[in-house]
Amino acid sequence: MTRTAPNLPLAIGLMLTATAFIGGTMLMAKLLGTQALGPPLHPLQIAQGRFLFAFATLVTVAAILRPRLGTPRPNLPVHVGRTVFGAGGVTFMFAAVAFIPMADATAISFLNPVFGMLLAIPFLGERIGRWRWLATVMALIGAVILLRPGVGTFQPAALLALTAALLMGFELIFIKKLADREPPFQILLINNALGLTLTTIAVLWVWVMPTPAQWGALAALGAMMAAAQACFVNAMARADASFVTPFSYLTLIFATLYDLFFFNVLPDVVSGTGAAIIVAGAILLAWREGVNRR
Repeated sequence: MTRTAPNLPLAIGLMLTATAFIGGTMLMAKLLGTQALGPPLHPLQIAQGRFLFAFATLVTVAAILRPRLGTPRPNLPVHVGRTVFGAGGVTFMFAAVAFIPMADATAISFLNPVFGMLLAIPFLGERIGRWRWLATVMALIGAVILLRPGVGTFQPAALLALTAALLMGFELIFIKKLADREPPFQILLINNALGLTLTTIAVLWVWVMPTPAQWGALAALGAMMAAAQACFVNAMARADASFVTPFSYLTLIFATLYDLFFFNVLPDVVSGTGAAIIVAGAILLAWREGVNRR
């Protein structure tokens, strides 16, 4: 198996491109979940559209590039578990961005590696040192700030983003189990195929005919998600995860810019403080993961 040559500038560029695409998917989800493009679509329908067009994009790429694929049979239960939690996390996140600023939802989503780390204790038998606990406490404090627990300021919809982060934390456990077992493209293809199957069944009771503008937004959402995943995987192949992971937190910048440009929403001091604490904790966790690997 040929190892990809390290290329730090390219890795950074790919990761920045991925963050722009991920922020774009949040924007499309918000447009679809509000009245911006027509009657709001149910989060399940947005998730189903995301998997539909992402899978179509990946199949097109596979038809052109013809990558070598193996058999997923030994890992199929792991694929299913990863998809169930991932699809659930995506659906809750799309529901959240319809009600709260994208910057807040994005910042809360950064808790998923923290939840993944905590869940690795019982499920993977991993041990957590004091630096990891510090990162966890910091991130959770930031999340509490974003929830605005005071009377009259509490954001109930932020709990949707928190649930999404927890579900994606469970997804990380399955991703770790899949690591090095199969080619990355095959993992993406199977994940989107299973996600499409699952969400298509779930959406039958709430599906409505989208407007032409909503069809376009759904297609853009799916294509951007597939592109983001491809950029992320290729960035990881060209540099250490501890080096490129902190760049992924720039998704918050893109989400803020999209919110400002399309919805004229600018984060207040509370949002900025909570987001900064979560990002600081997440970066500390990424740094510590790098130290442990070395």
